Amino acid sequence: MKVRAGLLTAALLLLGTNAMAAPPDSTPFYWQVPGADERTLQDAGFDVEHGVDGGVQVVGDTRVAGRLTALGYQPKKFDTVYKPVPPGRSGDIGVQTFYGGYHTVAEHEKHLTDVAAAYPALTQVFDIGDSWRKTRGLGGHDIKAICITKKQAGDCTLSPDSPKPRFAMIAQLHARELATGELAWRWIDHVTRGYGTDAEVTSILDTTELWVVPIVNPDGVDIVASGGSRPLMQRKNANNTGASCSVPSYGVDLNRNSTFKWGGAGTNRCGETYQGTAAGSEPETRALEAWFRQLFPDQRGPGDTDPAPLTTKGVMITIHSYGNLIMPPWGWTWNANPNAAQLAALGKKMAAFNGYTVVAEGDTTGTTDDFTYGTLGIASYTFEIGSSSGSCGGFFPQYSCVDSLFWPRNKGAFLTAAKAAKAPYAS
Repeated sequence: MKVRAGLLTAALLLLGTNAMAAPPDSTPFYWQVPGADERTLQDAGFDVEHGVDGGVQVVGDTRVAGRLTALGYQPKKFDTVYKPVPPGRSGDIGVQTFYGGYHTVAEHEKHLTDVAAAYPALTQVFDIGDSWRKTRGLGGHDIKAICITKKQAGDCTLSPDSPKPRFAMIAQLHARELATGELAWRWIDHVTRGYGTDAEVTSILDTTELWVVPIVNPDGVDIVASGGSRPLMQRKNANNTGASCSVPSYGVDLNRNSTFKWGGAGTNRCGETYQGTAAGSEPETRALEAWFRQLFPDQRGPGDTDPAPLTTKGVMITIHSYGNLIMPPWGWTWNANPNAAQLAALGKKMAAFNGYTVVAEGDTTGTTDDFTYGTLGIASYTFEIGSSSGSCGGFFPQYSCVDSLFWPRNKGAFLTAAKAAKAPYAS
């Protein structure tokens, strides 16, 4: 990192003067930081996201901007984090929804129970593990998955020897990425309500198992939702062991904690990409990986350059925000994975519906999709939902964007993924 001594001194003096004159604005913004290196800022504890035109964005208030200025950067206010909440939709936290309509964890849990009761011939709900708070006796949640198919003998069992191919979807691994859990909700409703009336859905459920975990990080979502119409910016889980971080900076990034190629992400406990004390240290990670192993056989060799064969079955999508991207592995290296061309081909078929850019992740170790592809060989993708700015951009888009934009664009992409589960590399 290059620090300009003159700028640093001037910035520190300016910060001191401003601190005496008035308290800093605690409203979070997205700050565009030209010339910054993403990893350097992450290691320094900044909340960093991909910016526009290849730049870097940092999330934070004016104090964060002051820290960046003191380090020689020139942050520019890019967009608001909070979007306007429609009148009458801001005060219902603790009941059903928050921030204009987003569902609480309790409502997601109730939704799975209600769907299973309404469609017993199509669904089965599973408890696949516990959240961090539950393992500590601090409340918390079971992590719930639902299997959806036209059930026949042997279907919806936690065994990799399934008679049908499987498509798995997970959401809200990062708690503050609000629209992701809502898309999982819409997906569940679309395929259950459409069986018998929608020919495409009926064909899929007759031949394929669809598995969904709508909320992977329920403790984190509880923290986010506790802010009501001003959701807290909690990304990680609720593990505050040995941490002196402020809310919402404690916890472990569950998308840097997976056991495949763990160890190259953040080591700053208060950083948003903190990888944890060890590979798979978090109960949410262990639950998710055990569940994946129960769903899918190991179909790829042990070497980094061993391709998954054309006979491989299974597709996995983990939904995140934001960026309008479809990202196949690898994350741990910029080198192409041995199925890169086939993963890109399926990615482009899905992008034909949502218009997203298909590009490999790179520079993100310990990710979920690296685990599912690297360990099991299944075709795996991270979807980054939404743009970086505007009412439908960022982590906290207006709730109306789910039905007006995100679901219509991604429904076809999800259906394409489900239909490809029988042979994703041969399509």
